Amino acid sequence: MSHALSAPLQAAVYQYLLADAGVQASIGAHLYDALPSGRVPDLYATLGAEVVRDKSDASGAGAEHDLTISVVTGASGFQQAKEAAAAISDALDDPVLTLSRGRLVGMRFLKAQAARVGTGTIRRIDLKFRARVEDN
Repeated sequence: MSHALSAPLQAAVYQYLLADAGVQASIGAHLYDALPSGRVPDLYATLGAEVVRDKSDASGAGAEHDLTISVVTGASGFQQAKEAAAAISDALDDPVLTLSRGRLVGMRFLKAQAARVGTGTIRRIDLKFRARVEDN
């Protein structure tokens, strides 16, 4: 299996999160692949790093994608970021995603890491998920 399902998986995750009521309530439409120019909102999430491993077998082509979604805030505490991270985690707990190519076999939460960034005025939570996909 190649990296062929990476873009379809990312697009499906992006659309799924934007449509989720819990995610909407926490970050609105502030989910980005690339940050917009100019001022960014005080709370937002970004689609980030990804590691892909071949998981093809006798039944067909497949891959395992470790995805990172980051929640970032300039708020003085972690509360808002943790609430947004929980909404994203809840949404991606065994989601039903429609990919433009291939299919999602399953997705699960792996881990999260919360940290202060730079001088400590920015807080960031990196959520890691593992998705297993198969090609059509």
